[in-house]
Amino acid sequence: MRNQREKSAAAKAVKFLHGCKWQRIIVVCVLLFAGLGSYFWGNKKVLQIIGKNRGYRFGATYMTMNNPFYEIIDDEIRSVLEAKGDVLLTRDPALDVEKQMAQIQEMIDRKVDGIFINPVDWKAVGPALVKVKEAGIPIIVVDSNVFDEQLADCTVVSDNYQAGVQCADYLIKERKGGNILLLTHSAAKSGLDRIQGFKDTIEGHETFHILAEADCLGQLELAMPVTEKLLEAYPQTDVLMCLNDVAAMGAMAALKDAGLTGKIDVYGVDGSPDGKSMIEEGIMEATAAQFPRQIGREAAEAVYRILEGEQTKPVILIGTELVTRENLNRYGSDGWQ
Repeated sequence: MRNQREKSAAAKAVKFLHGCKWQRIIVVCVLLFAGLGSYFWGNKKVLQIIGKNRGYRFGATYMTMNNPFYEIIDDEIRSVLEAKGDVLLTRDPALDVEKQMAQIQEMIDRKVDGIFINPVDWKAVGPALVKVKEAGIPIIVVDSNVFDEQLADCTVVSDNYQAGVQCADYLIKERKGGNILLLTHSAAKSGLDRIQGFKDTIEGHETFHILAEADCLGQLELAMPVTEKLLEAYPQTDVLMCLNDVAAMGAMAALKDAGLTGKIDVYGVDGSPDGKSMIEEGIMEATAAQFPRQIGREAAEAVYRILEGEQTKPVILIGTELVTRENLNRYGSDGWQ
């Protein structure tokens, strides 16, 4: 009896649907989507494949793209992302924090799947990062920390403090004493850490004296006039410690104009081809080498771990290595390490 009732009900349903074209389509669609939803809900691998195949879009904004160091990081991130069929939108704020914050808002509006940021100003960029966080977009900080590290899902940086220590250790080993000028970048945590590492290592060595420091934003065109003014005020200078190789190049230009090339020891941070070439020429003492390709690769891999729900270290610290005339052959001077 039960089977007969079920068959009768089914027959009536079929007859009804025959006469109701749109109702029939709606029912079929509902059943289809309900079935697919049930299948995908129980099959997370299928969902992951669909998410992956749709293609991710990422955004990146660096403090400036006129520094080859950031070009290398960006190229490495891009190569990892594009190998997976994904897209990277890169922006250059040209050291303007307001412009960088506008670029971050653009990325939020575009609903990117992750943002790589190298902050122009490690404190001032905070409000823009809060908006990214509220939008649920992963934040990967590269090369230089942000003030509130809780806003970053992952921070990938060189051990910048160590870089300053390495330069100071080598200086102490090579000289019995000296009068030192510092070229700094106070808005970048990386620059602050490098100079602080240098200062802390020099402290207590009474034959070394830090005469003055001046901000050059880590830019060649600013480092040159800043160095010229410092040399006029402190002609007794023996050593120039520069927060990066770009600033060191500006300092070297000022020394050349003043006829002081080779007479003042110059230190930098980056391990750039230009920095290593100056060491090879004997006009620069040392540079604490960073590894921009590794920074870019680690940053790209970190964002995928986050998107896939895997754990990642909040901070990935990459060591620096001091390049000098004694070990230059190990690194070469024609490219980045």
